[in-house]
Amino acid sequence: MNIANIPVYTVSQVNSYVKSLMDEDDLLTGLLVRGEISNYKCYPSGHHYFSLKDEQGSLRCVMFRGEASRLRFRPANGMRVVAFGRVSVFPRDGQYQLYCNELMQDGRGALDEAFERLRRRLEAEGLFSPENKQPLPKYPKKIALVTSPAGAAVRDMLRILGVRWPLAEVLVVPVRVQGQEAAGEISDAIHRVNNRADIDLIITGRGGGSKEDLWAFNEEVVARAIYLSNIPVISAVGHEPDVTIADYVADMRAATPSNGAELAAPDQNEERTRLVHLSARLAQALQGRLAAGRRELNRLKNSRALTNIKAPIQDRRLLVDNLQRRMSLALRSETERGRQALNAQKGRLPLALKTKLTRQRGQLGRLAAGLDAMSPLKVLGRGYAIARKGENVVSSVAQVRLGERLDVLVSDGALCCEVKEKEERTWQ
Repeated sequence: MNIANIPVYTVSQVNSYVKSLMDEDDLLTGLLVRGEISNYKCYPSGHHYFSLKDEQGSLRCVMFRGEASRLRFRPANGMRVVAFGRVSVFPRDGQYQLYCNELMQDGRGALDEAFERLRRRLEAEGLFSPENKQPLPKYPKKIALVTSPAGAAVRDMLRILGVRWPLAEVLVVPVRVQGQEAAGEISDAIHRVNNRADIDLIITGRGGGSKEDLWAFNEEVVARAIYLSNIPVISAVGHEPDVTIADYVADMRAATPSNGAELAAPDQNEERTRLVHLSARLAQALQGRLAAGRRELNRLKNSRALTNIKAPIQDRRLLVDNLQRRMSLALRSETERGRQALNAQKGRLPLALKTKLTRQRGQLGRLAAGLDAMSPLKVLGRGYAIARKGENVVSSVAQVRLGERLDVLVSDGALCCEVKEKEERTWQ
């Protein structure tokens, strides 16, 4: 084929020609298309951009602000709809798309239905129970990132972890996060990390995307791997509106991968400020303790117990003397009251009792006279003497030996004598 005679067209000319062909096709100028919404975005301009998908293909769609203002519902990813519009080419990029004039709901999408079925089943099994959630370590030493090594998400997490908590070592465990093999790789990686003893925390996730792009984190095998993990797991998948099964099972759900890194590690600047504050409080408390100790030491140093050692003894002596005086006064008072009471009773004694008292007084006088007559002092007064050896009275010559000294008691004193000789004699 000789191409020398074929005219050359610009890209814009080709796109414009294809557009004109499509615009003249009666089928493409007004048709209904059924599919599931994916990659839905609403821009500040009011225009809606999304794709319609089925099991075999995808069709780009746009709905301008004027048509979108007539919608009676808010489109969302996973929603099954029927769109009416025309198919044409946008000449600038050569992409054909469906220009929607109307959009009608057509039930839930297959992915949404699968998501709900799995969510309800795992929830019934207790995989989402708060009692099974593990607390995150406050100061992790080593963090494993189970994610794609090539995505923007891993770079964001590494950057944030390096800024917030550079003390933590980060291990990137590379896996695919999209496609049919992704779920198996993610679950295997979580199991492998659990076989290590040096990992304190796992972050698994990826950046934003469509429901299909994030579907690996909605697979049961990933959910069960997270549930069985002995290491706390943070799920950091997509953007904040995106919710996956992994988010329900994980010990902590992060809105984005960047947020996952923020939740995983403390801020070193905040910790440094806190330590400075605690150090100042500790120094203040120590100064207060030292000042109190000095005051107590000065008090003790100036106390009477140290400045005058005899003072406590003197105080106790004064106290004892005071108690003795009070006791003596009390005894005298009680004795006087008793004497007064006895005298008061004497005048009121019965005659028989008075007679008995008189008789007993006479008997007491006779006994006293007898005792007085038998007193050793009376015997001494009659010319007798008493010999004593120490404290013992000598009543026999056998009690003394020659040369011993004896005290001989007489009526007006004592004689100190030495035994020169002994003579036994019987007195009759």
